[in-house]
Amino acid sequence: MDVYRKNDRSNFVSFSGIDGAGKSTQIKALCTWLKEDSRQVLVIRFWDDVARLTRLRESTGKTLFKGDNGVGTPAKPINRRDKNVESSLMTGVRLIIYFMDALSLKAAVRKASRSNVDLVIFDRYIYDELANLPLRNPAIRTYIRLINMLVPKPQISYFLDADPLMARERKPEYPLEFLYINRQAFLDLGDLIGGVTVIPPMPIQDVKRSIFRHAFEKISFRAIDRKDDGDLALGADSVQLAGLDGI
Repeated sequence: MDVYRKNDRSNFVSFSGIDGAGKSTQIKALCTWLKEDSRQVLVIRFWDDVARLTRLRESTGKTLFKGDNGVGTPAKPINRRDKNVESSLMTGVRLIIYFMDALSLKAAVRKASRSNVDLVIFDRYIYDELANLPLRNPAIRTYIRLINMLVPKPQISYFLDADPLMARERKPEYPLEFLYINRQAFLDLGDLIGGVTVIPPMPIQDVKRSIFRHAFEKISFRAIDRKDDGDLALGADSVQLAGLDGI
């Protein structure tokens, strides 16, 4: 029989960062390891499951700004034209759309928090949109603070920092100059909203260890009775960390 947390809401964390930072790789690794430990995980992809008007936004980037759709790969680079397009008009449009996304995100978190899973993982969060805004503008900074108050705060908000040059080699979609600007925007945003866990650029295996250790220190998981093999999980406030050094 499983012994569950006193809190009936699921844990949830988010992963953010520039394109090519390795978010998908780290999310997949975390899911795999938790599932091997008999944990239930729900992954919510911000663009697919939360963002509003996605088809219109994609078609605008292609039709109006002459950009490419899809995902860039080293073998097939693309040139996207969407969040890297800057103008006062686009900023105004983004403020409206991002507010709609924030409301949608709030509903998604509320629904996910009542699910019977051990961990809900958001692949990107509202932060990935807010980093596209001109953060030096005082009015924009006020807007960001209001959005940050509106949306639920993850128990852990991971910002995966990355060298823009290496990130673009993995996922060639945006100009290198934009990636440098976007990276700094994420760091500045973290200072503005607070409570962000920045994972510095490291080899993939080191990033995994850092994320796993931090997650298991900060998140309270249910204890699992392992009568079949006599191996009981470490308790309601942890999961098994055996083998972490081999990851």
